[in-house]
Amino acid sequence: MATKISAARGFASLLGVLLGLALGGPGALAAQGAVSGRVVILEREGRATDDLGQAVVWLEGAAAPPGQPDTVEVATERKQFVLRVVVIPVGSVVAFSNHDPFNHNVFSVSPETPFDLGLFGRGQGRAVTFDRPGIVRVYCNVHALMRAFVIVRESALFTQPGGDGSFRLAPVPPGNYVLHVWHERARELAQPLTVAAGPAVPLTLTLDARGYKYVQHRDKEGKSYYERTSRY
Repeated sequence: MATKISAARGFASLLGVLLGLALGGPGALAAQGAVSGRVVILEREGRATDDLGQAVVWLEGAAAPPGQPDTVEVATERKQFVLRVVVIPVGSVVAFSNHDPFNHNVFSVSPETPFDLGLFGRGQGRAVTFDRPGIVRVYCNVHALMRAFVIVRESALFTQPGGDGSFRLAPVPPGNYVLHVWHERARELAQPLTVAAGPAVPLTLTLDARGYKYVQHRDKEGKSYYERTSRY
């Protein structure tokens, strides 16, 4: 049965392995590091950030352990995707299930994983396997305002911050990485980061959303939702 993803999902199997090896005597791993801090989003004057938990933080580097494929549920409820932002390892499956009393048509034209699931009604579902890393934008061909994001990563070192922007990645093998921070309303941040064994030095990661402007996507045929001559 599909399960909803949590911020710690990418580390569950890795943590078990590390704990086992740490108790194994001669074969024990060297001390691990961690990355922690807070994500801050710069907003236009007068706007408060109420969606910090929708950001994504991840590390890329030769020392990063690979993620383990998973199955995650994204529901359609009240003309919205729940979850709106999903972070999964490469090879994972997202099961789209319809909880609304009307049809949806989930699709994406993102080059990493384009798909069209066709119309499906209440109590029905469709699944997609995401085999390539990237940021996949997901829409509904019936409802113009529905959108979700599937963030597909190769390593297990990813997380989403809490509502206050705080985050923690651990354990992290010491090494050189590129630290990425993404949010749908801001330009992605990428910066080099060296992780050493021992406690993390708290970071402040700032994204700039002051120039964000909403742009309505088009339907799966590249047409405007509001100019279509036929509707479902």
